[in-house]
Amino acid sequence: MADADRVDLGLPGVTVNPGDHICAFFFGVEERDAVLLPFLRAGLRSGEKCMCIVDATEPSVVLEQLEADLPQTTNSHNSAAAQPVEVLHATETYLRSGAFSTRDMIAFISDSIENASKAGYERTRLAGETTWLFQDPPGSEQFIEYESELNRFVPEHDQVVLCLYDLARFGGGMMVDLMRTHPRLLLGGMVIDNPHYLTPDEFRLART
Repeated sequence: MADADRVDLGLPGVTVNPGDHICAFFFGVEERDAVLLPFLRAGLRSGEKCMCIVDATEPSVVLEQLEADLPQTTNSHNSAAAQPVEVLHATETYLRSGAFSTRDMIAFISDSIENASKAGYERTRLAGETTWLFQDPPGSEQFIEYESELNRFVPEHDQVVLCLYDLARFGGGMMVDLMRTHPRLLLGGMVIDNPHYLTPDEFRLART
């Protein structure tokens, strides 16, 4: 793939391919923002639609830090899809029906991408924080299946999805499944291919 087709992740010298699904590990909110904010700012510079789902902080906290990066032409009266960046809470996305559902969440992302495309955006980049899983909401047992199924969906749309996992919260058992469901990993400011990754079909067989 030509360098011009690569997607700037916002970190020094780090680019990825359209369609990449990346697992980003960090410790605490400060380290989360050191990954998340550059990711969103790079998208804004590129004229992409940026969507971010947070849980450890309120969406307004992230939006305030991005205010200086927003295009001056942003019109607060436009639809949400037309805005260059949307920061949403987990309760508005993963848990908007009161329970998590793999099918519903992928449909939500698909609709968001379609609406952004209609609004004139060629690419949508999405980041999602996962600390809401520790509330053990209904359907949370499906979440790893969702992470695996994203590997069918994301490459079809040439988007970039960054999944945010706080290592201060997630332990060994979960880590095994995370390594199996993410083709690429962001560690120490570097994106590496994950040798432990399994395709959705392989992952399903491994769990039976």
